[in-house]
Amino acid sequence: MTKKERYRNVIQWFEANMPVAETELHYDDPYQLLIAVILSAQCTDKRINMVTPAIYKAFPTPEMLSKASVNQVFEYVKSVSYPNNKAKHLIGMATTLINDFGGVVPSDVDELQKLPGVGRKTANVIASVVFDKPAMAVDTHVFRVANRIGLTTNSKTPLSTERELVSHIPENLIPKAHHWLILHGRYVCLARKPKCNACGLSPWCKSASENVTARTSLPE
Repeated sequence: MTKKERYRNVIQWFEANMPVAETELHYDDPYQLLIAVILSAQCTDKRINMVTPAIYKAFPTPEMLSKASVNQVFEYVKSVSYPNNKAKHLIGMATTLINDFGGVVPSDVDELQKLPGVGRKTANVIASVVFDKPAMAVDTHVFRVANRIGLTTNSKTPLSTERELVSHIPENLIPKAHHWLILHGRYVCLARKPKCNACGLSPWCKSASENVTARTSLPE
């Protein structure tokens, strides 16, 4: 199977079986999503959705968040991973948003990365989810699933994975494909025990094919 054929079949399966694919983070506007995505690093969306309502209520605007102290914000985020650093990032993000962007979340990936706490992955999430731009955010799920299926070849970094995926997926589908891969990794292609028997992508999955070959070639 060629890589082109694998991509075509995988995309067709997702379009048929996961026509609606979107972030599981709860938010009402770009500012709220920015807070949620910054907090979600190395933390589950479920946990983030538990803490963000109180943050949104306490700091409904970038102005209010920029004026908060680290200790104040820490009290709202202390149950997430790396709370002290994330509290500082949130305040820095809000301050930069006010000083450099007039309080408006930018849509450009490079501009977004000027905000404290916003790396390329977070910037791609915002650009993709909020502004529907063809940006592919690569987290651990996307990195793992793309490699296992065979959508990427010997990719060693998130950036190389991003570039390879973007070069093969139709531009209009990239925002949705980001969520396809995340959700598939979150619920089916698990890190330690992938549910290969329940995976509809098995016919085109490189790892599934290799596993079958390995099993059938074992001596009796």
